[in-house]
Amino acid sequence: MATGEQQGGFVARRVVRALPALMILGGLLFDLTTPDRFTAVPMFAAAPLLAAPFFSWLATLLTGIAASLGVVGLHFYNSSIGEITSYTETATVLTVAGLALFINTVIRRSGERLASARVIAETAQRAVLPTPAERIGGLQVAARYEAALADAFIGGDLFAVQDTPHGVRLVVGDVRGKGLEAVEAVAVVIGAFREAAEQESSLEGVAERLERALAREGTRRDTLDAVEGFTTAVLGEIPRGGGVVRLVNRGHPDPLMLYADGDLDFLEPAEASLPLGMGDLGSWPDRAQEHPLPDGATLLLYTDGLSEARNPAGVFYDPGERLGGRLFPGPEELLDALVDDVRRYTGGGSRDDMALLAVCRPAEGQPERRRTVPVVKADAE
Repeated sequence: MATGEQQGGFVARRVVRALPALMILGGLLFDLTTPDRFTAVPMFAAAPLLAAPFFSWLATLLTGIAASLGVVGLHFYNSSIGEITSYTETATVLTVAGLALFINTVIRRSGERLASARVIAETAQRAVLPTPAERIGGLQVAARYEAALADAFIGGDLFAVQDTPHGVRLVVGDVRGKGLEAVEAVAVVIGAFREAAEQESSLEGVAERLERALAREGTRRDTLDAVEGFTTAVLGEIPRGGGVVRLVNRGHPDPLMLYADGDLDFLEPAEASLPLGMGDLGSWPDRAQEHPLPDGATLLLYTDGLSEARNPAGVFYDPGERLGGRLFPGPEELLDALVDDVRRYTGGGSRDDMALLAVCRPAEGQPERRRTVPVVKADAE
């Protein structure tokens, strides 16, 4: 069933598409029912301008022709076709119609460039942040990237999950800054993580490799943003059959552990650590902290786009309060519910990008769930 917002959008589109014809009909009616000293030319001129942003080039041309014929026809009807006014009014509508065609052409070309940019951005996102498999190392996995800006696909948030000889290793992080430089830093972190996760025997070693990779990138770029840049991150490791998760938190929001009975815990680090890329300010050895991961429990990692989302009153979103006592069939359903809840809470969406990663250890005998891929249908023109 369509929501009220969807129904309102449908009605608005119908009204917009009807406006050019309504302006022409209104111009005819106005001219026929008012004295000769009043003119309906502004209404005829408005018709092609209204068509330009919403209709095709041909439809805009036909609207301009219809408006011009309407003006000429009225002058024939009023027996004023030979007067100077008839020429100036017809020329005005024709000029505006030509301008509308030019506007339509510019908008169409801009739309094509925007569509190309969207394709490029989406391709970059899939290359840098590929959607993880739904089962990795016997664990159920779901990930989500929610951009704060409409039509934006990727920014400074990141996630990755990888099955390695040391267990399933994962990372969720948030690069300082925006734009292409943030995306470049994301690519550096993800690339370094993929390699280190396979080669390093400890999670602390993986964190150190990421630190060195960001330091090299900062030296290569040699910009103010690189010097002041950093990345908050949580790195995790789930050994095979161990029933535990090891975490290294580098200045990132605390992960959540959701248990099968609806209880939850924030997994706070024993000691605060600096974000990645800030090793010049001090050196503290990373120490992985171990937490139980019982059957049916789900580990939720997220960026501050979730914890710093605000409602209209300016109150921050509290994932612990919002998720406490709730049960979800799997990690995919958890992220679906979480994204929907944030949209309702904020009245439309977070002001910052939001990366979410949920990893569930299935209970014994729990059937394997298959992720349903939605079919996206293009809107009819």
